[in-house]
Amino acid sequence: MSLFSRWHDAMAARDVEAAAACLHDDYTFIRHQAGTTMSRDDMLGMLKGMFANAGVVRHSHECVYENAEVLVERTVVDFPDGSRESVLSFTSLKDGLMFESQTGATPLPRD
Repeated sequence: MSLFSRWHDAMAARDVEAAAACLHDDYTFIRHQAGTTMSRDDMLGMLKGMFANAGVVRHSHECVYENAEVLVERTVVDFPDGSRESVLSFTSLKDGLMFESQTGATPLPRD
């Protein structure tokens, strides 16, 4: 099973433990909008909160490209504040796991 498939299944099931199994111990998430970097533990805490919030709804999650070095994915997400975004993620891989992620988001109109 590809890393994207495992990550996708974890997101769909809202399973923090399955998501954690996809992240390298030294994983970082670079948040350009906020100018901050999140650690693996920070990311898992954020995912736990998102998974517990019924207002966070994913409408699509697709793999744009994946090989042994990178994973590029696109997701459309609704947030509790009423916003909807198309999120493009670029993740470098290490040891078959997600090592460093960066994202860009475009606001979308809600139906």
